[in-house]
Amino acid sequence: MVRAIEGAGYSTEEIGISLDVASTEFYKDGAYHMDGKALTGEELSDIYATWVDEYPLLSIEDGFAEDDWRSWSHCMRDIGDRVQLVGDDLFVTQSERLSMGIDSKAANAILVKVNQVGTITETLETMDLASAHGFNSVVSHRSGETEDTTIADLAVGTRAGQIKTGAPARSDRVAKYNQLLRISNEVSEYRSPF
Repeated sequence: MVRAIEGAGYSTEEIGISLDVASTEFYKDGAYHMDGKALTGEELSDIYATWVDEYPLLSIEDGFAEDDWRSWSHCMRDIGDRVQLVGDDLFVTQSERLSMGIDSKAANAILVKVNQVGTITETLETMDLASAHGFNSVVSHRSGETEDTTIADLAVGTRAGQIKTGAPARSDRVAKYNQLLRISNEVSEYRSPF
């Protein structure tokens, strides 16, 4: 990826890398199974620390299984001051699970999906809780997404600063990017009367 960034004429100061590890998918019997090896959460955390040292890694989503609180907390102590550690499966946009993560210092960011919690009001409450505790919010699309652009408005309206909607390879994703462009044009044309 670094070669691709540089090959496109950019530097790793301009473009960074974010990972969605989806580790729950390869967590079984208390270990992370990768390349024929069974790794502990601490060993996987050490791998992430090495990657953060060697690459322009900005964010790691779902680096550990959804109920492996101990490994999440260990990783936060090791590299949480250098990289965004995002809980998706860990928090599922639920304020109760987010509170557990805050108490155990398990992450520093939450992936926000309105469909996981059910209502915009509950989503905003969860985002407020995250913000009050110094967590970043990443507003995200969902599997089987439609062309609805609500998450673009939500990301801007809450000042989340981050949206995850995938590569602009399908119309449902392009719709979100187009909405962000429309919002950008409206904001740049707005002139405060003060």
